[in-house]
Amino acid sequence: MSAILTSTLVHDDRDTMIASVEAIRGQFPALARREGDHPVAYFDGPGGTQVPRSVADAMTYYLLHHNANTHWAYPTSVETDALLMQARETLADFLGATAGEIAFGANMTTLLFHIARAIGRGLVPGDEIIVTELDHHANVAPWQALAKERGVVLKWLPLDLDTYRHEEGALERLLSDRTKVVAIGAASNILGTVSDVPRLVRLARAAGAITVVDAVHYAPHNLVDVRAIGADFLLCSAYKFYGPHVGVVYGRGEATAALDVPRLEPAPDWVPECLETGTQNHEGIVGAAAAVEFLASIAGDVTAPRRDRLATAMHGLHERGEHLFAQLWHGLSEMPAVTLYGPRPGTPRTPTLSFRVQGHPSESVAKYLAPRGVYVSHGDFYATTVARRLGFEQEGFVRVGCSCYTTTAEITRLLDGVRALIAGH
Repeated sequence: MSAILTSTLVHDDRDTMIASVEAIRGQFPALARREGDHPVAYFDGPGGTQVPRSVADAMTYYLLHHNANTHWAYPTSVETDALLMQARETLADFLGATAGEIAFGANMTTLLFHIARAIGRGLVPGDEIIVTELDHHANVAPWQALAKERGVVLKWLPLDLDTYRHEEGALERLLSDRTKVVAIGAASNILGTVSDVPRLVRLARAAGAITVVDAVHYAPHNLVDVRAIGADFLLCSAYKFYGPHVGVVYGRGEATAALDVPRLEPAPDWVPECLETGTQNHEGIVGAAAAVEFLASIAGDVTAPRRDRLATAMHGLHERGEHLFAQLWHGLSEMPAVTLYGPRPGTPRTPTLSFRVQGHPSESVAKYLAPRGVYVSHGDFYATTVARRLGFEQEGFVRVGCSCYTTTAEITRLLDGVRALIAGH
């Protein structure tokens, strides 16, 4: 059902074997799209990546040959059960978990509202939840809802506008014996900041708090290790790492079992299926597993365990992304009319950058670049608090991100396009 990248391997700076950019790009039909004479360069990956052919093929094959509902005693239902279990095992390898700790949902936001609602049933007025100013609002709004509905106190871990990171020492000051939940993001989808989540989780758990980590923007760029992070719940989205629109949640077994999850009476009450409300998007779950297999195939060595191949692939892509990001950052920083936001290259971050062009609203920049075959995102990207703190909640930012198929030539074309906009061409 799926293609494996076994050709054209190259060495990165640490002698890691990964597929060449050309071999990777050959797996993505979307890259054949053109704007006039220009091939399209997709810099919108932080909002959703393109999908390799193997992912679409896996989803189609499921729908045409195995499509059924679950837990019934006829072949296609049994086959569906087996494929969903295989998907749990595959995503467990992706996150460093076990299959019994992986659940799926419509998207990360829906899953987190569901989990927050369950946690909220055990909270009383005066209990405290800590959220961060750096986060996507999917890890803010569910907790704001509990504050309104249950009289919970919401505390904010502040953003340091000089470093674009959490304010040093702030979490230690915010934690108290009333802290019940700490909700933090592993990486900022607007600034690219990668936070020291294991340290923050350790502090929160020492205070007795439930820890919830948004890894949606982190997972496409770094190998997730839920054991090292130590959180009770960690969520990500397959459409950010070359899969379909499906949410994925790791739930530590004891933490999931302790939840008072809203559910229909006859629905599964066992871990992890208790987190899955209603009939799931089976083809999407199969596609999410295929996306992980695609990432593992970038390592090339089909004989190695999947987790090892993922480690090799993610390390190689991370190194490649750092080089691409440095080219992007330095090219834009040379333009006086451009203001960059986020940590500098060489610091913990993802290859994602937000910027503004003096005299040009973010939407107009995106519209100008699109006919040149350069697709960029604009707005606040649901990181509303960051945009508000920076003073551009209404106008937003231009955001560009490097994905596994991004090339240096595409970045050069982006830079040339911004220069032309500034020059009035």
